Amino acid sequence: MNTLKECFDTILRNNEKNSRLAARSVSKFVYGSAASSKDKYEDIANLVRIAPENYSRISEDWRQENYVMAVSVIYFLHDRENQPDFLFPWLFQLLQHPNGHIRYAAVKMIRHEIGPLTYHLRFPGEASSFHEITPGDADIILRSLLASLNGLLTALWQPKYKRHKYVDSLPAGPYKSAQMVLAELKESCGKKYIDRLADYFNG
Repeated sequence: MNTLKECFDTILRNNEKNSRLAARSVSKFVYGSAASSKDKYEDIANLVRIAPENYSRISEDWRQENYVMAVSVIYFLHDRENQPDFLFPWLFQLLQHPNGHIRYAAVKMIRHEIGPLTYHLRFPGEASSFHEITPGDADIILRSLLASLNGLLTALWQPKYKRHKYVDSLPAGPYKSAQMVLAELKESCGKKYIDRLADYFNG
């Protein structure tokens, strides 16, 4: 494996042992200097863009885990800063996966987008030099994200969760993973903004 693309090919097509080793080698290719920056980042952007399509063709549970874990390593270098929710439908699918490693990778990737989406709330009136999304577009995505999370949590709710006061104390599973994302969203948005969103949905 001499390139990042070869590494992902191995994850997708080789046996379980080699697939696992390739998944754990992805960070070496991301942070190493073997490839030129331009080529490397173009490869990463392409690999992230086609991730849902590649994932849909995987049937083995172990290969799904290897693939999602590898994508989560390169995800932050995608080239869609003007459309940070472009993989949210896929990531919400992963939040419901029975495999905890896959769910946590999904949480990690969604959390990565919460920072840019809430920049205008955390630093009002201050222009960002590295986020390409407008405050208005960010608000639209935040409303959609909150609605989707609340819908997912409603669908996943079980009476046993009522006795858990804190997210950390919840039993491992999709409900806890979705609550982890919601907690990050609420903290980054702030109570006043979340209350305004609640009024927006209830109005």
